[in-house]
Amino acid sequence: MVRGIRGAAQCADGRPETVLSTAQALLEAARVANGLDPADVAAIFFTVTPDLNQAFASQAARQLQWAHVPLIDVAQAPVDGDMPRVLRVLILWNTNLPQDKVRHVYLGKAAALRPDLAAEAGLVGGAGA
Repeated sequence: MVRGIRGAAQCADGRPETVLSTAQALLEAARVANGLDPADVAAIFFTVTPDLNQAFASQAARQLQWAHVPLIDVAQAPVDGDMPRVLRVLILWNTNLPQDKVRHVYLGKAAALRPDLAAEAGLVGGAGA
């Protein structure tokens, strides 16, 4: 069975090192919150707002040694009024965990994007706070 883990974090700026460290924090938060083993990850989709155009967020997974996980980076649809400098993730995870037990991770100010899910996971601090 495949479940999705959603998450987001706001980058402090658009520098490559900031994008990568924010992506790493997001992946690590998802790993810890769910007891995730990268070997059980089917694929990861990263999206970034148009103002984050200096690095591929997927590179962060490679730096964490998630070597065999299929990854893709795409641009988030530009929507007026969207929070700037946001990196979003969808992790497709092979697990038997019931859907209501999956913990989604919204870090720092990005918790405002889905306060229901951020509060449920207890992860509202961290990157971009």
